[in-house]
Amino acid sequence: MNAELTTDVIVRPVRDVDAQELGRVHATCWHETYDHLISKAALENVSHKRMAELWTHWAAQGPEYRMSVALVDGDIVGFVGSGPSRDQDAPRERELYFIYLLDQFHGTGIGQQLFDAAVDEDEPLYLWVAEDNPRAHRFYTRNGFTLDGETHDEAFLGESLTEVRFVR
Repeated sequence: MNAELTTDVIVRPVRDVDAQELGRVHATCWHETYDHLISKAALENVSHKRMAELWTHWAAQGPEYRMSVALVDGDIVGFVGSGPSRDQDAPRERELYFIYLLDQFHGTGIGQQLFDAAVDEDEPLYLWVAEDNPRAHRFYTRNGFTLDGETHDEAFLGESLTEVRFVR
């Protein structure tokens, strides 16, 4: 998509009524993001319904979790989530869990709006991202993150995905 939207973007906290649409968008984003990293068979097992169930749970998390959605013309096009670190050896107290945006909205500034909704300016935090995801690496570098040399293999849809850790 071009770098300019002709409509307003709304970024707001996730609501429990968003779960169904978030399930659909989340599954679509996984297909768009991981199609070159995970087998087609594994990706075909991603269920919109299962993703919606996860969002029902995530939407009910406490205030230390920041979960937001981006809407264009009333439709969810992306989402973000951050909260307390999940790793025993976490380099920071907070973690950016995920940020996903439908491919057609890459380059529009919506990703940055989502990031800003989940992260305070200059807030120290860390994140894990697929090793082979150069677009995401550039985005996080622009937002003050650097690779710290840590990697791990994450079980993902019954397969293994190598992730690298960024910190700031």
